Amino acid sequence: MITAIKKQNILHNPKEKADSFGMFDGYDSCSEDTSSSSSSEESEEEVAPLPSNLPIIKNNGQVYTYPDGKSGMATCEMCGMVGVRDAFYSKTKRFCSVSCSRSYSSNSKKASILARLQGKPPTKKAKVLQKQPLVAKLAAYAQYQATLQNQAKTKAGNSAISVEGFSWGNYINSNSFIAAPVACFKHAPMGTCWGDISENVRIEVPNTDCSLPTKVFWIAGIIKLAGYNALLRYEGFENDSSLDFWCNICGSDIHPVGWCAASGKPLVPPRTVQHKYTNWKAFLVKRLTGAKTLPPDFSQKVSESMQYPFKPCMRVEVVDKRHLCRTRVAVVESVIGGRLRLVYEESEDRTDDFWCHMHSPLIHHIGWSRSIGHRFKRSDITKKQDGHFDTPPHLFAKVKEVDQSGEWFKEGMKLEAIDPLNLSTICVATIRKVLADGFLMIGIDGSEAADGSDWFCYHATSPSIFPVGFCEINMIELTPPRGYTKLPFKWFDYLRETGSIAAPVKLFNKDVPNHGFRVGMKLEAVDLMEPRLICVATVTRIIHRLLRIHFDGWEEEYDQWVDCESPDLYPVGWCQLTGYQLQPPASQSSRESQSASSKQKKKAKSQQYKGHKKMTTSQLKEELLDGEDYSFLHGASDQESNGSATVYIKQEP
Repeated sequence: MITAIKKQNILHNPKEKADSFGMFDGYDSCSEDTSSSSSSEESEEEVAPLPSNLPIIKNNGQVYTYPDGKSGMATCEMCGMVGVRDAFYSKTKRFCSVSCSRSYSSNSKKASILARLQGKPPTKKAKVLQKQPLVAKLAAYAQYQATLQNQAKTKAGNSAISVEGFSWGNYINSNSFIAAPVACFKHAPMGTCWGDISENVRIEVPNTDCSLPTKVFWIAGIIKLAGYNALLRYEGFENDSSLDFWCNICGSDIHPVGWCAASGKPLVPPRTVQHKYTNWKAFLVKRLTGAKTLPPDFSQKVSESMQYPFKPCMRVEVVDKRHLCRTRVAVVESVIGGRLRLVYEESEDRTDDFWCHMHSPLIHHIGWSRSIGHRFKRSDITKKQDGHFDTPPHLFAKVKEVDQSGEWFKEGMKLEAIDPLNLSTICVATIRKVLADGFLMIGIDGSEAADGSDWFCYHATSPSIFPVGFCEINMIELTPPRGYTKLPFKWFDYLRETGSIAAPVKLFNKDVPNHGFRVGMKLEAVDLMEPRLICVATVTRIIHRLLRIHFDGWEEEYDQWVDCESPDLYPVGWCQLTGYQLQPPASQSSRESQSASSKQKKKAKSQQYKGHKKMTTSQLKEELLDGEDYSFLHGASDQESNGSATVYIKQEP
């Protein structure tokens, strides 16, 4: 929930002098000098001075104030230490200790402050400086370093392109794209508690338009949201977008308004607009009153939402990427943002791996295959390696319970299904085996291996299987069985020719959540044909809960059909937040060069994005003759079980 910034009615003592630069207390707490900085020649836009002790933020009943030497935080006028005002020494709370109080003198005070501005330790025996307002000192120091900083920024800007590569902010700005909201991704960090973070929300961020040697902050407003990323504009720039910048809202340097006051951090206006107002505190009070900011516990929620229960060395059952019909034991090697790098247990060099999300339907607890009658390749490793342990079953995604006692799916029934070996197509398919707990083994008509090695497992409630006629009703191209010549394909004729029946429509999942996706929205998506890759992507079609995902820069043949609640979709900025590598769009020059390249390169590209091609039985046999799974050709051996070892040892498809 977004916190509102409220103005409080507090009595003000007329004898107290107004402190126009209370937010600068980290550098100067002399109200008698800074008050003189207000000029009689102020612009018409100048805000009238307000009481210096006016609370700016009220969060959950707790009142915060900017550090002004009178309430909240205080700054030692001798050594510059910032701390809680109540813990400071003397009635005026001007010093952090007795020593600083005794050492303080009017001759050394200003020299101490200027030394801190220059990053030097203050001396107690300093020359007397001419009294002048803090603004003048800041301006002089800023002017002194302006040229060097501009050169440094230019170099950094030039190197950013080569070092950082793709920039979501530039990509969205230059093309006026929109991104899917974070709330669309329930499995992603902050997906369930994003709240109403939107445009015009104010936050405290580092001030990069500043020449001071230490990190300082300023307040900025959200101009545009793109997933986790926000286009920000510093307060005081109004309609000037010259210094607008993108940042990740969940970053460690992003805070709700009031954080600086509570933490004793200085708020310093950007150098570009530093002299626009003389009473910046009054300006902020007027601008922020009634505005919205982040909840005070926002960073804590971000941290909590990025804690994952899966840990390295946990053992799981995962689909065998070489034979989709069975599972194997794998060990969690690493966890990044909830994504798991799994290494198959028999991989000696630990390079035979598989990437998926911890909520993926492709992973299960140890013993799952046996419990439902799914094929399973037993490991040659007879006992667990030191430190490896079975993942607790409750950590895996739960499937909806179904009642198989009444009318239910049967072997031989026809349906339509997304081909897991070519996710851009929805194909004519057949139920080949009914397992326990609502799981089904599905085969794609016309392209099945004789031994069923390319069957794949879907749950009855899976959003990847559809009743007969789904594609026709929703104007999706249905891929007919390979070699079928009676085109255009007609289900009625095909069922009659094959002597088959269609699976009852009522058995399929009809739930369509209010997912929030719209055509044209940008996101980050896993290339499920090469699941270690996460790419810049776009939603190009929406059919109920089914999304057509296009990988920017690539041809449509590499598009993939994905469910709206798939854990393989992420908001813009997810890779940056979690430290995962994002694959940028393929450039026009790259596409042209690949089109002009040899067939060998074209084949390599196809393999990268299309995954393992289907093989005929003879091709499969040739591959297995060179490997360790020769016995698999003759049926399930002792290396493979399908539930009970006594029942399924010689199981045939």
